[in-house]
Amino acid sequence: MSNAKLLVVGELNVDLILNEIHAFPTVGKETIAEEMNICLGSSSAIMAANSAALGVDTAFCGMVGDDYFGEFVLRELRSKSVDCAHIKTRKGQKTGCTLVMSYEQDRANVTFPGVMNALTIHDIPLGQIDSYQHLHLSSVFLQEGIRQDIEQVLIKAKTVGMTTSLDLQWDPAEQWAFDYARCLPYVDVFMPNEAELLALTGAGSVGSAIETIQPYLNTLALKMGRNGSMGIRGDEQVAVPAFEGTQFVDAIGAGDSFNAGFIRKYMAGGSLEDCLREGNLMGAVNTTAAGGTGAFCDRQKLSENIQAFWGLELNLI
Repeated sequence: MSNAKLLVVGELNVDLILNEIHAFPTVGKETIAEEMNICLGSSSAIMAANSAALGVDTAFCGMVGDDYFGEFVLRELRSKSVDCAHIKTRKGQKTGCTLVMSYEQDRANVTFPGVMNALTIHDIPLGQIDSYQHLHLSSVFLQEGIRQDIEQVLIKAKTVGMTTSLDLQWDPAEQWAFDYARCLPYVDVFMPNEAELLALTGAGSVGSAIETIQPYLNTLALKMGRNGSMGIRGDEQVAVPAFEGTQFVDAIGAGDSFNAGFIRKYMAGGSLEDCLREGNLMGAVNTTAAGGTGAFCDRQKLSENIQAFWGLELNLI
């Protein structure tokens, strides 16, 4: 039985990241990018890897293909101390890949799902999850195999006493076929960004969107980019500003690093404001290096950078 406290269930892929692109691509034409990196991708994996980097005992449940990218993903996760016992390798299939075209604070992505779709509820160690404290689910719309069973996974986690969090991410089909009225009551922390919340609810404003889902909410951690984040829990509403920085490289994975920081503090019993602040801090840290995990490779360097950039002491023991 694993000793891990956090179980992340989600998609796995590599990111091929292009930075400093001269112009947005146009069909029939070619443009130049000045920088290129290949790194661990997927919202779920970035959240897991950075949680482990922050000292949280973390395990991952997902699937890769029997190819070079699959080996790369497993090697990267293990190097970051993520327990990979629940990651399956599917023979004859390809690991997912995302081409990320990064433009300052935003980006355009093209994803090949590969074996992401093959993960089902039967691959999740539901008989063992009582050994974990918290379940995090991400990128639901990229995982056809488990999307229809999300409610059952959440119910099982709650039945054994786990807390839960959910980051839907963007729906590439823009259908937003997620029954939030049924599922959100089993989600302790719902973690969308503003665009995702508006698309999910079909509301014309963030305020209206919140009103739409509030009857089903436990805690909302709303990511607002340069405007920081907002938390809502019952009658409590807290807004926390973003951490400004001058060391910006790209914003890839910033929302996933927010998730890692927030959930780390949440699992430790932190207040809503403290959880949001740590989420904002880790989102800001993320932007100081290329890709979703580059800024979290060395715990000592991470602490030194937080001290140097924002004058804060962070205990990562």
